[in-house]
Amino acid sequence: MKQKFDIITSTCVPLPLENVDTDQIIPARFLKATTREESFFGENLFRDWRYNPDGSLNKEFVLNDPTYSGEILVAGKNFGSGSSREHAAWAIAGYGFRVVISSFFADIHKNNELNNFVLPVVVSEEFLAELFDSIKADPKTEVVVDLPNQTVTNKATGKSEHFEINGYKKYCLMNALDDIDFLLENKEKTENWETANNA
Repeated sequence: MKQKFDIITSTCVPLPLENVDTDQIIPARFLKATTREESFFGENLFRDWRYNPDGSLNKEFVLNDPTYSGEILVAGKNFGSGSSREHAAWAIAGYGFRVVISSFFADIHKNNELNNFVLPVVVSEEFLAELFDSIKADPKTEVVVDLPNQTVTNKATGKSEHFEINGYKKYCLMNALDDIDFLLENKEKTENWETANNA
């Protein structure tokens, strides 16, 4: 969903598992779907963890635990590895997460998140561990993700870290633009350049 990013303050959903791959984020059988609706993929985010084989809810899984909620998913190291399927980013966005925090993302998945208006925030392993501890101690712990200043702050401890983001992607997120929107926004500049250089 195209939404302008600025500063997001939210509670978090903790997923302290390393090496979560895209097949776990959205199982391969859902890639055959004929819809592009984010809500469909959001409903099936972490499908095989959220539901038991008989279709009943797995009450032990964090997304089914009413203790935790929010627009920020805090995940373990190496999030989004495996297949390059963009459906994984659709599922994360469709569920309602606007930010994913981890100490490492698979490159392709990281870019897929950015292209689908989900902000991947890379923090140090120390900051991530402290964040998990804070959320465990108090599920109402809030985190502030400040895209303009590229900082993430754990309000429980007051500690902040700076995160990196490509300048182009930052501009697109802050203005709710996808790649086509950006080109259309700069259509006149592009045409003027072509005219000047083909004269």
